[in-house]
Amino acid sequence: MKKTLLLSLFTAFLVLNHADAQAQTYKNAIGGRFGAANGITFKTFVQSDRALDFILNFQSRKNYSYFRFTGLYEIHNPINNALGLRWYYGLGSTIGSRRYKPDDNTNFLLSLDGVIGLDYKFKNAPINLALDWKPAIEIVPETDFDATGLGLSIRFTF
Repeated sequence: MKKTLLLSLFTAFLVLNHADAQAQTYKNAIGGRFGAANGITFKTFVQSDRALDFILNFQSRKNYSYFRFTGLYEIHNPINNALGLRWYYGLGSTIGSRRYKPDDNTNFLLSLDGVIGLDYKFKNAPINLALDWKPAIEIVPETDFDATGLGLSIRFTF
């Protein structure tokens, strides 16, 4: 329900602001990432269509908590007739820790991550929004597929 509402609001916002959109690029952006795990995100472009995205996030549930650092290499592509909006995909990895609260056991976490999403830069404001899905294949401490990586990033560009 939360994810559907988040996606609907993001889509409506882009549609309403499309008339004011203009192709914008930015070199760096820093801000928050909100979703299954909340945290801090920093994106920097190494080429006009290639970016590095770093995410530091935390997640706490009833029986466990996570601390993760993710690095992603992303390829950005324009969307025809939607100036300021690009879609992107990429790969990366995560290192971190997972603590099981019932027995206070902490494990090292390592995963391979993918990402696919939308990136929007406002015409007259230093603000960037990104909505993406970041699935991961956990390798350590056990092999598992984590598909819960839907997130909305709100960043200040510079």
